[in-house]
Amino acid sequence: MSRLPSRKSRANLVSRVGPKAAEDEDDERVVGAGSGLTLRAMLPNAITAAALCSGLTGVRFAIDGAWSYAILAVVLAAVLDGVDGRIARLLNAQSRFGAELDSLADSLSFGMAPAIILFLWSLKDLERFGWFAALAFAICCALRLARFNAQIDTDDQPHKSAGFLTGVPAPVGAGLAFAPFYLWQETQLDFFRDPVLMAVWVSAIAALMISNMATLSWGAVRPRRGIRLWLIALLTLVFAALLLEPWWTLSAISATYLLLMPYALFKYGVIKRRRAREATELSPRPE
Repeated sequence: MSRLPSRKSRANLVSRVGPKAAEDEDDERVVGAGSGLTLRAMLPNAITAAALCSGLTGVRFAIDGAWSYAILAVVLAAVLDGVDGRIARLLNAQSRFGAELDSLADSLSFGMAPAIILFLWSLKDLERFGWFAALAFAICCALRLARFNAQIDTDDQPHKSAGFLTGVPAPVGAGLAFAPFYLWQETQLDFFRDPVLMAVWVSAIAALMISNMATLSWGAVRPRRGIRLWLIALLTLVFAALLLEPWWTLSAISATYLLLMPYALFKYGVIKRRRAREATELSPRPE
């Protein structure tokens, strides 16, 4: 007769399978699953909740027709989402509760909220298919997050082991989905608000989120010492551009990410072929 695992073993198992808060973080186990939240752990969780509030407030702005505020609210949610996991790691305050809250918040802020905002802004003018495109985006975002959580303890992750992600991350997908709005806001051309164009664009971004293609992981970027000051200066200029010309800057950031996607595929292909060659050289040869 098999014995049930002890309480300590069950707690360790729950901690082991807990998801992390961010996709580009290093592979460290989420701790503190069997105990209550400490005051230190509440800070990153509060930031996660603030990101959720920001994303949902974007829907409220969209209902009122304040499109710029709606988009910026989701962008703010993405910024907060990138901060909470880092603060949790800095304070050593990672928890199973925080990881689950982060995943649910991402699904709402970067899946449901952008889908509703884009539907109210453009897709509602396309009967039935506009709503299908919005649904596809929200569902694909949820599926992506579910896949990430399910694979968190899988050792066989060739993309992650090579420093890449699988598919477009949820916050980046939301930012890319808004790209036609950035251009419309600056040019006021109805072409960028065309519901057919938006349906195709949103569906394409949804497909990229659940695709198996290798994409860049900013957490794996390790700039050389000689270019670090230049990189800091560049990021400072980008921040200044966001303050002065937010829509053109967001358009440029979206275009840059899309242009780097073929580079990520090429770079991963080189690493994959090198690994295959090394595996062949190390494998025993028949006598």
